[in-house]
Amino acid sequence: VQLQASGGGLVQPGGSLRLSCTTSINILSFDTVAWYRQGTGSQRELVAGINNDDTTGYSESVKGRFTISRDNARNTAYLEMNSLKPEDTAVYFCDAVIEPGHKGYVFGLDVWGKGTQVTVSS
Repeated sequence: VQLQASGGGLVQPGGSLRLSCTTSINILSFDTVAWYRQGTGSQRELVAGINNDDTTGYSESVKGRFTISRDNARNTAYLEMNSLKPEDTAVYFCDAVIEPGHKGYVFGLDVWGKGTQVTVSS
């Protein structure tokens, strides 16, 4: 099982980017797909998540600016990032989780994609 994250880049403050996370299996197999980020010298933090019932959650720092969504037909989750700030600069990681006991995974499954760099700078 693999995740492929893409979409990072350099953007000016106030700009927008869309990150994509494509799974190698049916994305609805996962209970949750989430985006994390890690800035230089910082701990990895949860940014946004979407459950397979389409409920979503966001960190306070991105609420109202970022939107997580999912295209089931493409097995892809997206993170739409608007009104970007320099403090959003980080490596962004995609994470997909199957809870223990679900979908035949006794111990669950936690899959991470490689990070994609987002740099917000003028």
